[in-house]
Amino acid sequence: MLERYEIETFLTLADELHFGRTAEKLGVTTGRVSHVIKKLERRIGAALFERTSRVVRLTPIGRQLADDLAPVVAGMAEAVRRAVDAGRGVTGHLRVAFLGEWTAPTLLKAVSLFSRRHPDCEVSVHEVQLYNSRSSLADGSVDILLASYPFDGMANGPALLWESRVLAVSTAHPLANAVSVSLEALGDHPVVQYPAVTSAAFKRDRTPERTPSGRPVPKGPTGNTFSEMLTLVAMNKGVLPVGEHSRRYYPRPDLSYVPIHDAPPIERGLVWLQTNTTARVREFVRAATEANADHGPSMKAAAG
Repeated sequence: MLERYEIETFLTLADELHFGRTAEKLGVTTGRVSHVIKKLERRIGAALFERTSRVVRLTPIGRQLADDLAPVVAGMAEAVRRAVDAGRGVTGHLRVAFLGEWTAPTLLKAVSLFSRRHPDCEVSVHEVQLYNSRSSLADGSVDILLASYPFDGMANGPALLWESRVLAVSTAHPLANAVSVSLEALGDHPVVQYPAVTSAAFKRDRTPERTPSGRPVPKGPTGNTFSEMLTLVAMNKGVLPVGEHSRRYYPRPDLSYVPIHDAPPIERGLVWLQTNTTARVREFVRAATEANADHGPSMKAAAG
């Protein structure tokens, strides 16, 4: 059985590959580091590092040991952190937000369960728009957001909602009365664009630059909000792939929503800054996943 200080010394040296820096980081002497590593190598029966006067390298056995130990140590640290969080309780203030009206009920179910579990933590609910969804997370005005995937550059939890895709077109558009369309249709009509501040991965998913066969997709005008984008569609300035719930939450006499029969479903879930992974955020993600556990299979089937 390895001692904690042996594991810590070994993993630090495996990361630094320098005895002096390892000693400085651990607050011990280089002699102490060397002694611990030699003792560990005697116990294992093989060299863990190749040492020369100029370089320190992991041996294959050393690399395997480092790869095996690192996740175990990380898991132990996470277990201790969870225990500390549980002992202290989840308190303070958590700012949660939603993007898109139909996601609000899912978020509120999570708020209800979280608040019952952690009554000492105040939760405030906000709505964000396309143009400020990312900046709200970046500047800390929102801690966690229920939004569409992908949302690049952010940590995310499991998907909570799924929906099929439809194509929003003007009622005067040639496709308005179609039973369904293919993604290939995007190559034949300008596509209204999301704001420049929107996640790049999200824009590639919703408004791709090419059709599945590789044809370029012509770009239409850009809107700052979803309602503004739909208004551009109604003006026949372009078409826009959206989620099927737009039929219910954005019904308009000047718009038609046509099913896209070969598009994958849209997924939505919680996103947040990786550096803001607090106990409050972790517990809210857990509450949201449990509170909406019944959504997955049925909505996936509907989306398929």
